[in-house]
Amino acid sequence: MERPRISYVGACCVAALTASVPAAGQEGADVARAWRQGHEPAILREFSELLSYANVASDAPAVRRTAAYVRERLEAVGVEAELLELDGAPPIVYGELNVPGATRTLGIYVHYDGQPADPGNWTHAPWEPTLYDRSMEVGGKPIPLPADGQAVDPEWRLYARSAGDDKAPIAALLPVLQAFGEHGVRPTSNLVFFFEGEEEAGSDHLESYLDAYRERLDRIDVWLFFDGPVHQSGRPQLTFGVRGSMGMEVTVFGATRNLHSGHYGNWAPDTGNVLAHLLASMQDADGNVLIEGFYDSVEPLGREERAALDALPPYDQELKRELGLAHSEGEPATLPERLLLPALNIRGITSGNTGALARNVLPSTATASIGIRLVKGNDPARMQELVERHIRGQGFHIVREDPDLETRLAHARIAKVTGGGGYPAARTTMGDPFVQQVIRAGQAAADRAFGPGSLVLLPGMGGSLPLYLFTDVLGRPAVNVPVANHDDNQHAPDENLRIGNLWYAIDLYAALLTMPPAVVP
Repeated sequence: MERPRISYVGACCVAALTASVPAAGQEGADVARAWRQGHEPAILREFSELLSYANVASDAPAVRRTAAYVRERLEAVGVEAELLELDGAPPIVYGELNVPGATRTLGIYVHYDGQPADPGNWTHAPWEPTLYDRSMEVGGKPIPLPADGQAVDPEWRLYARSAGDDKAPIAALLPVLQAFGEHGVRPTSNLVFFFEGEEEAGSDHLESYLDAYRERLDRIDVWLFFDGPVHQSGRPQLTFGVRGSMGMEVTVFGATRNLHSGHYGNWAPDTGNVLAHLLASMQDADGNVLIEGFYDSVEPLGREERAALDALPPYDQELKRELGLAHSEGEPATLPERLLLPALNIRGITSGNTGALARNVLPSTATASIGIRLVKGNDPARMQELVERHIRGQGFHIVREDPDLETRLAHARIAKVTGGGGYPAARTTMGDPFVQQVIRAGQAAADRAFGPGSLVLLPGMGGSLPLYLFTDVLGRPAVNVPVANHDDNQHAPDENLRIGNLWYAIDLYAALLTMPPAVVP
């Protein structure tokens, strides 16, 4: 059965975007804001409908339904949209909006897939969007979605998987294009929409898509990545790079079977202790990685990036208070400074059981999942080589599969290392002419929504995106344009979006789509 859709799209929209000219004296940002103010309940209902579509990349039928829905919504607001497909991969939602006389083409990247979610850890089911009158953390209560004409409080929160990461940009783009179509405002750039369905699963097929459809993408002058949260202070920000990501698992071995700790403790190796010593050898108590060469390949900042870093608002003390931290790694270095260094994180450790399931045994194995965040200049393969060289330096013989008895008897310490791969970091110079145009448009939108001088320019953010495929492979500058609230529980249970951030996204996107230079007469 076809799902009912909540629609606020007018029939005039498609023709208007391709044929109209800007109304005299009207700016895109004014039109989009006024339209939003007159349609806020409908926008929230439409957003809720989008959030109700399950979107984990491993669930191919669900992801395809989500992609089809997004394509329909783009078509309804005047975008020529289709699904690009490769065998075994979630589809790309691709769209074009070509503007007569435009001399610039913007590529707009969004990912419509989301992280897996365990319903048992959520207050409400992950794909049953629930509106709250405030955040849950401050005692907010669930409320119904608003009816037409009802006032909408920007402090409301909409809870659902992908509310902040990364369906919010789609929910903000649609009203902007709707408003432009109805009021005769034409974008000042050609627009190419490229919505991925596998980002949260590692973007395994993204490079293949870019290769297959390269001729459609070569005309793009600058990519805008609509993803991520605003600054931790709540101020808007633009970021010009992301960290790369890679990971591996390390398993150490003791006896061939679990042993009674009373009978064999102090004699047979305790794998949890062996692993703890190995991990402790990789990093000191202040968070500095001790692996030789780990920091050697970091690419220095350019002049504009260093100036932007120096101009960042001091916010570490407020953030530590919010997060209950008396100390941060690398002090006195700030969070933005630490994000410009590669990081080694222990994502999880397993060795036996704890709590009520704890047993008096020496586990035969212990495993750590290690995540490495890369910065500009780091090569994933080289970084893995450095980690493995360090493990060998601690006296371990490295294997790729569980060791047989002969191997166990030949080596006192054995580590199975699996995983690796990943992708490198990327950073776009802030001095690029197209990037400067984006910065000016972002500043105008931020000044309007938050006050003069509010925009934060961050050389690189801490999260990871496959940005390098666009900057290094396609050879185009890319700017990350985040809009979600910083406390949106990204990737975690009870993910949410503050409604005021959705309104800011509409302001920002309208400014970006109508930024100078304007359409050539």
